[in-house]
Amino acid sequence: MPGTNLTRDEARERARILSVDSYDITLDLTGTGATFPSTTVLKFGCTEPGATTFVDLIAPEVHEITLNGKALDVASVYADSRIALTDLAESNELRVVASCAYMNTGEGLHRFVDPVDGKTYLYTQFEVADARRVFANFEQPDLKATFAFRISAPSEWHVVSCSPTPEPSAGADGTSVWAFEPTPRISTYITALVAGHYHAVRDSYTAADGTVVPLGVYCRSSLAPFLDADNIFEVTKQGFDYFLEQFDFAYPFAKYDQLFVPEYNAGAMENAGCVTILEDYVFRSKVTDTSYETRAETILHELAHMWFGDLVTMQWWDDLWLNESFATYASVRCQAEVTRWSHAWATFGNRMKTWAYRQDQLPSTHPIFADIRDLEDVEVNFDGITYAKGASVLKQLVAYVGSENFFAGVRTYFKKHAWGNSRLADLLGALEETSGRDLKAWSREWLETAGVNTLRPAIETSSDGVISSFAVLQEAPEAWPTLRSHRIAIGFYDRTDAGLVRTHRLELDITGARTEVADLVGRTRPDVVLLNDDDLTYTKIRLDEDSLAFVTDAIGEFVDPLPRALCWAAAWDMTRDAEMAARDYLKLVLAGAGSEKDINIVQSLQRQVTSALELYTDPAHRERSLAELAVASERFLRAAEPGSDHQLAWVRCLASVAARPDHLAILRGLLDGKEQIEGLAVDADLRWALLLRLSATGVATDADVDAELERDSTAAGRRHAAAARAARPTTAAKDEAWASVVESDALPNAIQAAVIGGFVQPAQRDLLATYTERYFAAIADVWATRTNEIAQQIVIGLYPTLQVSPDTLDRTDAWLATAEHPAGLRRLVVESRDGVARALRAQARDAR
Repeated sequence: MPGTNLTRDEARERARILSVDSYDITLDLTGTGATFPSTTVLKFGCTEPGATTFVDLIAPEVHEITLNGKALDVASVYADSRIALTDLAESNELRVVASCAYMNTGEGLHRFVDPVDGKTYLYTQFEVADARRVFANFEQPDLKATFAFRISAPSEWHVVSCSPTPEPSAGADGTSVWAFEPTPRISTYITALVAGHYHAVRDSYTAADGTVVPLGVYCRSSLAPFLDADNIFEVTKQGFDYFLEQFDFAYPFAKYDQLFVPEYNAGAMENAGCVTILEDYVFRSKVTDTSYETRAETILHELAHMWFGDLVTMQWWDDLWLNESFATYASVRCQAEVTRWSHAWATFGNRMKTWAYRQDQLPSTHPIFADIRDLEDVEVNFDGITYAKGASVLKQLVAYVGSENFFAGVRTYFKKHAWGNSRLADLLGALEETSGRDLKAWSREWLETAGVNTLRPAIETSSDGVISSFAVLQEAPEAWPTLRSHRIAIGFYDRTDAGLVRTHRLELDITGARTEVADLVGRTRPDVVLLNDDDLTYTKIRLDEDSLAFVTDAIGEFVDPLPRALCWAAAWDMTRDAEMAARDYLKLVLAGAGSEKDINIVQSLQRQVTSALELYTDPAHRERSLAELAVASERFLRAAEPGSDHQLAWVRCLASVAARPDHLAILRGLLDGKEQIEGLAVDADLRWALLLRLSATGVATDADVDAELERDSTAAGRRHAAAARAARPTTAAKDEAWASVVESDALPNAIQAAVIGGFVQPAQRDLLATYTERYFAAIADVWATRTNEIAQQIVIGLYPTLQVSPDTLDRTDAWLATAEHPAGLRRLVVESRDGVARALRAQARDAR
């Protein structure tokens, strides 16, 4: 039985015989029960009259199905999330009346009640295939149609969809009806509905040709005091200016709303003209500029999707990468060129490419152009290949064909495929036209093979420091042995009074296992040799021995942030690959992080070094190494400028690793107000961070958590309290947390994520060891009975990652060998297993 799956072959067959005209969707959201009435009238054509097909719907109850005026027997035609349709006419009208379920998983129509004021908030999340949880449809991206929503809801609500919100008409008993105009032809997964007591701020954007686009920003009423709408509008307008110029295609929708919604699984979603965004981006407490930069990239990413993804949409999920990679590339480029985050490419290299390199070294790595056989494949494919590696390779493609030619090709592509569907070949064809280059070989090398190469310098010098031989060595993993063509720059850096500055740059092509670089022979060897300077290609790099030794003592001296970020990334990658001992990485971080000016890099280093000490350090040295980090964190905290981002970052780092009584006393003092550090605002979110660590170490009590929740009885407060309770170092607390997640499905998605995060505490390895067997006994049923988002949270979050031992590998292998597990579940477990295997290798290196 198909369950809720849909195969590519089934989708192709539907698309072969069907064309969809329109959906008229009527939803009644006035009730407070578990379901809501949904009526769909679907008009579609069939090129083979008499054929059979099916419509997708996930609903607890289906009351009526009528095809071309004939009532169908619901029990006979509706099963397994499908409505079977036979004897189709050339033109068809289907009417489906159902009761669909409100969700608390962040999928379909999610319902949330604010604990602050009791107000209700709804939003939809349909990607990949959850529109069928709200209305009957053909759930595939290449069967586009127009969508007209008619919504009944309480009169005091805001109701927002892809079309502009109309003036409502009066309904019964304090309700109103909003009848939205039909959308342009779009895919089911980018339709949307957001409704509830939202707070709204409105503005408009005027394009160079005088076109006015209404803008809206929305959030929950209780978050309104924290909504910095002006900043959000500023970034949005910068994005409109940039994309309209680069794409030379008018904004395709009638308005542009951005809605910050509660309990959201993703960062954001590119619903047409109705973008939903994680409400954590409405900052109720002080955050560093990293958070503002990340939010800006998210805003620009979703805006880019209005053209690339919504106007022109992938034919099938094989080309998901192209949607996401293009939006990522375009958003970072926009940030770097027209916003205040001119260093955005350094951030991209330090964060996004690190994600890509990690993903590309997993056993489940795949070509950028992935083989997506069905929905289950795509649901686990929103990964570092699809987003970050793809964007990295697009950046290379731009360099290869030229920026002007690239955007000329994109403009041709938009004009040719507007309101339709396309494949990779369509974009490459447009770029070949404008650039004159044959991109088939490039595509085969970069898009159709997996794995990441490593480049190493091989340098020989004479006794007087002059380079006598210079070559670049290229390696590939055994499983994916492709040696690619790379366009790279080699940078020479020397110490000067101004700092470490580039004194020479050579750009060249690298091919094969060894590329001789004669142009560098005869030059004096610099202090640092940096391959892939300017981050032109997608590759791991290694520093030669002399450069690494110099950088270890002087990494903070780089004047420009990008080479500094590349050196930090190389060191982290060496640590993950067991080429650098974790304790040596700690020394590097402690030597350079205190002088690191880029807060993005600082916070990345804090996450990475903490991970290295928890997973990659020889257990015999772990406690002492973590104490070193805590001591340094306190030192950097007290030395930081009062009120600065660095001060906040270092107090949070201390709160994540504190274990000694004196460090825990600092956390307790900050929480109680007895310890004060000039400029440090101990606000709501920082208080919870302090309390989480105190709870995990047994210093804080249940009464402390209860008191903090009473002080902060918000949705965020409830999540933090759930995490703090799950973090307690007792068997009873762990059993309670486990039962709430694994043995019950009552928790909303956001609370479940918080409980899992609190449950998994590195300092509690022994306490958590007993849950390994329970994990493997439970996950098959979890995967079979929970929704995709909820199941992935559990399978990934509760895997015994902290149990770094051969026994964990053996137990995982035994589970993998027991049955034919679903491909998505198997992939997640195999990826988690790889993390333990990598940690074992790194620990062995650190013990040497």
